Amino acid sequence: MTTSTRGAAKTPAVLVLEDGRIFRGRAYGAVGETFGEAVFSTGMTGYQETLTDPSYHRQVVVMTAPHVGNTGVNDEDMESKKIWVSGYVVRDPARVPSSWRSRRTLDEELDAQGVVGISGIDTRALTRHLRERGAMRVGIFSGGAVQDDAALLARVQKAPQMKGANLSAEVATTEPYVVPAIGEKKFTVAAVDLGIKGMTPHRMAERGIEVHVLPATATVEDVYAVNPDGVFFSNGPGDPATADHPVSVMRGVLERGTPLFGICFGNQILGRALGFGTFKLKYGHRGINQPVQDRTTGKVEVTAHNHGFAVDAPLDKVSETPFGRAEVSHVCLNDNVVEGLRLLDRPAFSVQYHPEAAAGPHDAAYLFDRFVSLMEGQRA
Repeated sequence: MTTSTRGAAKTPAVLVLEDGRIFRGRAYGAVGETFGEAVFSTGMTGYQETLTDPSYHRQVVVMTAPHVGNTGVNDEDMESKKIWVSGYVVRDPARVPSSWRSRRTLDEELDAQGVVGISGIDTRALTRHLRERGAMRVGIFSGGAVQDDAALLARVQKAPQMKGANLSAEVATTEPYVVPAIGEKKFTVAAVDLGIKGMTPHRMAERGIEVHVLPATATVEDVYAVNPDGVFFSNGPGDPATADHPVSVMRGVLERGTPLFGICFGNQILGRALGFGTFKLKYGHRGINQPVQDRTTGKVEVTAHNHGFAVDAPLDKVSETPFGRAEVSHVCLNDNVVEGLRLLDRPAFSVQYHPEAAAGPHDAAYLFDRFVSLMEGQRA
């Protein structure tokens, strides 16, 4: 429940974590109440892309950068048609944005879209708390939603958890659409939308790929109805352990031997399709500065992340799967979490992070070229 108010900056607000920790500040954006999973993002820029990333559905994002909103909001950098975060937490919001591309303030945009936020709290202390205790449920309350602390805590503890949440269909397109190739068309790709970001099909279109974006409910028959040269599975929110339908569709693609590429949630789907398990990370990887090693080349990349779950696959050996041999192709250098998978006997691979990287580093952009190479090889 939210209400719009221009006096939000002076309205008291409170943030309540499910373990009882409380932070008090001022309302930012819409005034009201919201619930979600508290996570933190380490990116110093790209807040607009973070807010509109469907993978953040039902999450309250804490920005570790102290100053947020400096460049305002424009109409070009949206990753989807709306803001998906359920709440937003910043320390020191910009009073006046400074960018020739800015059309309105971040505060105004949050307010217009009904996103409840809080500012003026010690986000460093909150981040340290989440890093030590793990991601957890949280509520933000402002204006008339503020009650006594015990009542607010009880409400937070009744909110749904992220583990076991099946959310892809809530953020994916309901109707297929096509992103045309830029320049000469070279390939056709069927992209299963599990929460796709707008920059992803754009990166493929730049390489001469016509992208047919399909709903999360698409069947194997729907995928092959577009006569694809390759199949892509996108990022998205929720627990991969609940994604039985996408796993089934991916297995159908693997059986046919069509070149396959997955990003983020798509990596977890490939892991499950190959017979590996998935698990929830303590506090996840989010931001645009995560070091990952491509084990096929030894190269270390700075990459953009947004995931709270990971694939449980062995790092020290090649695994036998129903679709041939598979290995971990990428690994996070901070904590050895699996960041990529590769099949050795079929044209399929995936990564846990975001090579489209808007905003963020472009170290991993070559992965789209690797996908093109697979399709070229299959055609030859």
